[in-house]
Amino acid sequence: MGGYVLTSHNASSLVIDKLGDQARIQEVTVACFYFDFAVQMEQSPASMLGAVLRQVVVGLEKLPGEIAQAYGDEKHVIGGRGPQLTDIVTMLENTARLKRTFICIDALDECAAEYRAEILESLNRILQRSPGTRVFVTGRPHIEAEVRELLSRRVMALQITPRRDDIIRYLHRRLEKDTRPGAMDRSLKEDILKKIPEDVSEM
Repeated sequence: MGGYVLTSHNASSLVIDKLGDQARIQEVTVACFYFDFAVQMEQSPASMLGAVLRQVVVGLEKLPGEIAQAYGDEKHVIGGRGPQLTDIVTMLENTARLKRTFICIDALDECAAEYRAEILESLNRILQRSPGTRVFVTGRPHIEAEVRELLSRRVMALQITPRRDDIIRYLHRRLEKDTRPGAMDRSLKEDILKKIPEDVSEM
């Protein structure tokens, strides 16, 4: 059982790509969710874990009967509200037992604070009851203590910070690909190469 916390959002794409490659070779399922501050109140625990469940189910050869029935039953409820959080967590527990599962969550720090605890508690329950499941989380350092506590301290944390030289090399490559090379003079390029690395290092 385990959860993983990184403090760099950009790192998630590398990990997800690597896991995706592994999923094509081995019998594993990879499900991802990206939090967005702009729509954080819409990304409730039920909608987030429901999205994860849909991805996990896609990786199965056959749709489990309980899931088909749960979604079928809810169609008859006024408004078609969909299964409730406790049902979704139970279904995730059961489906994650069928195949090794990786759940990747990007930018957890952008999740609404009132939702974050419920999501982490749900993930902890899934980890406890589905030993083959692993959770990968990215977020800024201020949520690490909360993640450690709510995932029962089964956490490996890796802090990633940008290096100035890497940022400058990246900016050089981007500037070289400018489709309008005459749009900026040498002075502006020098300002970009000086100012952006300073601002990023502060972040």
